[in-house]
Amino acid sequence: MSKNKGARIVITLECSCRNSINNNKRKKGIFRYTSTKNRKNTPNRMELMKFCPACNQHKKFKEIK
Repeated sequence: MSKNKGARIVITLECSCRNSINNNKRKKGIFRYTSTKNRKNTPNRMELMKFCPACNQHKKFKEIK
C-alpha cells in the first residue's frame, strides 16, 4: 500500500536577475534552488532571499512553475 502525497510539494526557486544585462559577472546561465513547501499553509508563490553565484550577491528568488 502506498501513502498519499500529502500537502508538501517540491518547488523550484529561480533568481530574479535572470533577465538582467549584467549577469555575466561570474558565470553564465540561470541559477536555481529546490525546496519544499506546504501547499495548505502557503498557497501563493514563495519569494526568498538566497545567494546567487551568477551575480555574487543575495537576491530575491521567486518560485517558478
